[in-house]
Amino acid sequence: MHYVKAKSILTKWNAMNIYRGCTHGCIYCDSRSNCYNFDHKFEDIEVKENAPELLENILKSKRKKCMISTGSMSDPYMPIESKLGLTRKCLEVIDKYGFGATIITKSDLILRDLDLLKSINKKSKCVIQMTLTTYDEELCKKLEPNVCTTKRRFEVLKILNENNIPTVVWFSPILPYINDTKENMQGILDYCIKANVKGIIYFNAGMTLRDGDREYYYSQLDKLFPNLSKEYIKKYGSSYNVISKNNDELMEIFNNTCKEHNIIHTPDECFKYTSEYIEEDNQITLF
Repeated sequence: MHYVKAKSILTKWNAMNIYRGCTHGCIYCDSRSNCYNFDHKFEDIEVKENAPELLENILKSKRKKCMISTGSMSDPYMPIESKLGLTRKCLEVIDKYGFGATIITKSDLILRDLDLLKSINKKSKCVIQMTLTTYDEELCKKLEPNVCTTKRRFEVLKILNENNIPTVVWFSPILPYINDTKENMQGILDYCIKANVKGIIYFNAGMTLRDGDREYYYSQLDKLFPNLSKEYIKKYGSSYNVISKNNDELMEIFNNTCKEHNIIHTPDECFKYTSEYIEEDNQITLF
């Protein structure tokens, strides 16, 4: 890892990335794409060491409260966070000034900060977004090798629910020929139902591949699933959208199950929910 003094921390959409790069090793990671202009090795994490100070300078003078989001480009709970604690310090700032928070992660390290998540959620709103892609534990270890497995993430979702913290699951990506099965769909949905998630973000049974990401993904397929990259190239070429032949069947199962269990399940509904700031007096409407 290496340190930088960042000039800014929040985007115009009130999103922040405290770290740049990732060590989870997920074979499909879009953040590796060339369009993000990494000038260092992806696993050499860039640490914005002054992130908490920058965030405090903004929030203490921000007139309108809102949701502050993190995790869209790199997981704020990578292993280095256990040492550096920058995500926790940023949450302390968010809590101090009464803003809401929404966090995307795959890591059970988030439970370390349960006290802050509860405090933020009591004052305004805190939504944890957790990625689940693969019900099969052994397959998960191949696809997402350096982070806790799906079963552990399910346990984290249950703990968050027990503490009245709303959760949204990213059921994405779905990799053709790998996890695009009815068994995987039903397994993940069962986890979501048991964990009482508020919503599930699911675009389709597929993935996106950009320049940079595509090459890395294919190299990992060659290691883990010999000859499968040839099938991808034959069927999809250099397409950006890579959709499974099972898409229609899986989408029907997804929509019907979510409707049956009153889980919000269109991307627009989920994004609206995660971005809406709620004052303390309106907390009763969360559930």
